[in-house]
Amino acid sequence: MSKDKHIYDDYFHILSPALSSKAEEFEILGYDRVSEEDIWHFLKQKRWKNPKEGIRIYELFSDIMSVKPGDYMNYATVEAFRSPDLLKDLDNEDLKQLLGDKES
Repeated sequence: MSKDKHIYDDYFHILSPALSSKAEEFEILGYDRVSEEDIWHFLKQKRWKNPKEGIRIYELFSDIMSVKPGDYMNYATVEAFRSPDLLKDLDNEDLKQLLGDKES
């Protein structure tokens, strides 16, 4: 198993409808840049950090559906500050807004 491979990764496609539903919920709540993969990565890093053998699909489904936007956004913020490419992903408008440029 590779370093990036998680024991639950084989369930990603099976759980895709739940992930899609959660991403749509985030979008309705105003978090439109959160993808299915983002939610999956969050769960692998936080909730499933210590995976258990013999987990059932309904348990994974429940974990997906119980992700709260605040928990995800806290995680995403910390990850963004850890990233050496923090500013690389921002476009000019985002950068101006971040820096408080009132002309944008």
